[in-house]
Amino acid sequence: MSERWATLDCFGTLIDWNGGIRSELARLWPDADVDALLERYHEVEPRVQLDGSLPYRVVLAQSLRLLAESEGLKLSREDETVLAGSLPKWPVFPEVPGELTRLRERGWRLGILSNTDRDLLAASLERIGVPVDAAVTAADAGSYKPAHGHWRRFRERAGEDVEQIHVAASLFHDIAPAAELGIPSVWVNRLDEQSDLPRAAELRDLNGLTETLDSIA
Repeated sequence: MSERWATLDCFGTLIDWNGGIRSELARLWPDADVDALLERYHEVEPRVQLDGSLPYRVVLAQSLRLLAESEGLKLSREDETVLAGSLPKWPVFPEVPGELTRLRERGWRLGILSNTDRDLLAASLERIGVPVDAAVTAADAGSYKPAHGHWRRFRERAGEDVEQIHVAASLFHDIAPAAELGIPSVWVNRLDEQSDLPRAAELRDLNGLTETLDSIA
C-alpha cells in the first residue's frame, strides 16, 4: 500500500492570511476602505511573485509599497516590513490543530506547500503545534504557486508512487494548478466562493477533512 499524503497550503488554509493582512492594512491606513485595499493587495502580490527568486518577505514589502503607490497612500520605509514582521503572529483557524492531529492518527502523512520563506513557515507551524512530515517553500521550489514547482519538488522528495490529495483554500494558487497536474484536491471554501474548477470535494473549513480524505483515497 502506497503512502497516503495530504499536502496542504498554509496561509489562507491553516493560517488566517486575509485576517493578518487586513489587520495591518487597517493599522497603517485607518481611514481607508480596508476591504477594498485587501482586494487590491491580492491583485498586486501575484505580479510581484512572478519573480520566483524573491524571498517572500521581499514580496510582502514590495507588494505593500506598490499598493500604497497605486492608491496614493503614505508608507514609510519602516512600515514596508510590517507584513513580514506580523506574519508569525497571524492566527491559526481554530479547527486546524485538532483536524491535523486526527489526520495523523488515521495514518495520513502531512506535507505543506507554501508560498513563503522557511523561517516564516516554521514560525507558523510552531503556532499550529502539529508536526508535519515535509514542507516545500517558495525558496525550495524556485517559484511561487500557481507555478508547478512546489508539486514537482514535493514528488522529488516523497516519490512518484505516493497517493497525494491536495487541500487548499485558494482557487488561483492551489486548486487550479492541482487540476492541471491531475492531483485530486479538496477545496476549503472559507470565503463562500463559486467555481467550476474540478476538485474531489469541497468543505467550508477543515472540520471533517479526515473523513473526506478517507472517502477519496
